[in-house]
Amino acid sequence: MFRSMLGLRKYTIGATDGEIGHVSDFFFDDRSWIIRHLVIETGSWLMGRKVLLSPQSLMAPDWMHKRLPVRISRDQVKNSPDIDTEQPVSRQHETQYADYYGYPYYWGETMALAPVDPTAIALVDESDSAGDPHLRSCQAVLGYSIHGTDGDVGKVQSMLVDEQNWGIRYLVVETSRWWSGHQVLIAPNWLTTISWAQSTVSVNLTRDAIKDSPSFDSTAELNRRQEAALYRHYQRPSYWELEQAMARQQELKREIVTLRVPGLDPSKT
Repeated sequence: MFRSMLGLRKYTIGATDGEIGHVSDFFFDDRSWIIRHLVIETGSWLMGRKVLLSPQSLMAPDWMHKRLPVRISRDQVKNSPDIDTEQPVSRQHETQYADYYGYPYYWGETMALAPVDPTAIALVDESDSAGDPHLRSCQAVLGYSIHGTDGDVGKVQSMLVDEQNWGIRYLVVETSRWWSGHQVLIAPNWLTTISWAQSTVSVNLTRDAIKDSPSFDSTAELNRRQEAALYRHYQRPSYWELEQAMARQQELKREIVTLRVPGLDPSKT
């Protein structure tokens, strides 16, 4: 199931011994489009301090009451490494947070949001600051202009997040500039170029193709049938097909390793 990034903002974060605050933003890795940190506004009990929490700390969400329980205490949050979330987050800060909470490092891992090939999207004017150039604020991307192959498409209004792995599956695009009253979905792996300095995103789709795409209703739950129709329309492989192919490749590799005879050169078999 998918959750709107806009809808997830303001969700209450509940520790094991009380409330921590509410979600104000998310940081995602622009190579895999997976959310790596939730930015939490703690409110008065920590003098408005903002802290980072990894999705790894989350327990079963309470969607009905818009509450995300976490398996940490208020004291753990209070004593966590201090960080200015308004500034670029460095890998050093991420390492301190991971070590403090005992979470494994995500960088260098092979698991990623399968449909996003890190080499497929050209990232223009990457940051040269002390921060991680690939860690981006979801809030900052809202309002980015989307350009098709033959003109302006619209602006990023929200993102749809997969609640199973916290991957960003779709950008929700408002097309009011040329097609009033409509929203469309664009998958991150369809993007060709992102300019962070210019706040623009390019996609290898024409405006006519986008206009003829299956309609999107933000008030209704997006189901697999609708997703399949979207991918058929653009003649693109779906992310679940790509994930299945990746899983088969990994299984084949494991079988090869299992069958390998010690001392035997696999290249000569």
